[in-house]
Amino acid sequence: MLFVTSQSDLGQRKIDRVVAFVGKGDVAIRIDMTVASQTKGNIWLGLDVGTQSVRALVISDTGLVLGQGSHALMSRRDGRRHEQDPEDWWRAVVSACRAALADLPVSAIRGVAVDATSGTILLVDSGGKALTPALMYDDTRAIEEVRLIEESGAATWSNLGYRMLPSWGLPKLLWLLRHYREHASGARLVHQADFINRRLAGAEVPSDSSNALKTGYDPLHETWPHEDLDALGVPREIMPAVVRPGTQVGTVCAQAAAETCIPPGTPIIAGMTDGCAAQIAAGALEVGSWNSVLGTTLVLKGVSRELIRDPAGVVYSHRSPDGNWLPGGASSTGAGILTQYFPDRNLNELSERASAREPASVVAYPLVSHGERFPFAAPDAEGFVLGTPSDEIDLFAALLQGVGFIERLCFDYLDLLGAPAEGDVRFTGGATRNSYWCQLRADILGRSVCLPENAEPALGMAVLAASGRRRVVDVAKEMVRIREVVDPRPDVVARMREPYLRLVRELSSRGWVQSALASHAELRVAK
Repeated sequence: MLFVTSQSDLGQRKIDRVVAFVGKGDVAIRIDMTVASQTKGNIWLGLDVGTQSVRALVISDTGLVLGQGSHALMSRRDGRRHEQDPEDWWRAVVSACRAALADLPVSAIRGVAVDATSGTILLVDSGGKALTPALMYDDTRAIEEVRLIEESGAATWSNLGYRMLPSWGLPKLLWLLRHYREHASGARLVHQADFINRRLAGAEVPSDSSNALKTGYDPLHETWPHEDLDALGVPREIMPAVVRPGTQVGTVCAQAAAETCIPPGTPIIAGMTDGCAAQIAAGALEVGSWNSVLGTTLVLKGVSRELIRDPAGVVYSHRSPDGNWLPGGASSTGAGILTQYFPDRNLNELSERASAREPASVVAYPLVSHGERFPFAAPDAEGFVLGTPSDEIDLFAALLQGVGFIERLCFDYLDLLGAPAEGDVRFTGGATRNSYWCQLRADILGRSVCLPENAEPALGMAVLAASGRRRVVDVAKEMVRIREVVDPRPDVVARMREPYLRLVRELSSRGWVQSALASHAELRVAK
């Protein structure tokens, strides 16, 4: 018997891999001891259908990543138009699944769940074939349709805390019905995740309430608002059945099994949007807990027992698989500002030098793109810097701090709305690779934060698939791993209060932040 050892990166931790070759002469059987030792129990498959790629992740009952695969996607963009070919999604799913499952005992798979981009829709025929291109989550051509929706169902959307946008699913559905009238008869609406689940099952499947939210689904009464949809001319038969995330919607059919290597009969579990999937992966599922995702922009999602209604419509809520509410919003500030101001620079090196500027001599509102969405709605907002930076490091420090200030203002706004904003906070997103920025954000918030080991949406879907009849919050406790806890530095916490309030007052003076929020931020700083 010959043993060969090597190292591989499974789940962001180095693990010795032992491979044994047993046999005589030219016949040998390869046994991967690492995988074999980790797959004695059940394994779970999560699929993340994103904008740029499909990602597949296989995890064990304890949350260890056992296999992973990905496949790129292509988009067609032109101004407000953003489309993809749904068949490309399926080809990418097949490729990613085959790569993730290549070295695993697939007979141990006990469930698969899919997340996808929020608000991405298309029309299909009775056999599930695409009749239209897929209008992606940020396709914003449905401007006129938003006006029609607001006129016909204002009371309904206000009661649910909705504020319809051109990028949401319902306006885009009206747009498709208007521009593809020849396909409307007998067509069915599907969301991005529905298209994949239908292909996996080989038959029509229900949608999930998370992906259906932006298409007008009422998560409070768990039904479509048919009277409002009737008034808009939406045929009732075009709308799919809807179930809560975590519900089994079918099993993998023989054809899909042959293509993906997922065993036939594997339960297909209704998933969620990619943002909700990332929240599950972060383990931010207890009432009062929050997941702050800092990538190109900043997205904050939490958990509340009651529906949080926001008169301004900048905060909206999904329904969790456990029955709680998941309020949150997406800001137009974020880490994208650093690549705008400092392209092709070593951001970690700049961060190390910025650590001597706490606070910077100037205050920045680091808006990545025109207009703000959260924690206030200001379509005409533009980024700014108050004062003249002494040098590039002073500016860099101000940008880091400015993002942290807006993050704090998000929490102040959530608290003003009555959301439980004082619970556990978890940082995820690409910016968590910058350890100094994580520390600085904890200082500005004045609270300890947790950094999960892996917060990929695909991991969240694997956790959801494993939930079965258990609460997803309990399963996440067993499967989500925390790599670090960052505590605030009391001296920096104190120093960051004045520049934070300076930014809030400036935003208020420009008419973007309402006086109630500015006053609430002042009160919370004084506590």
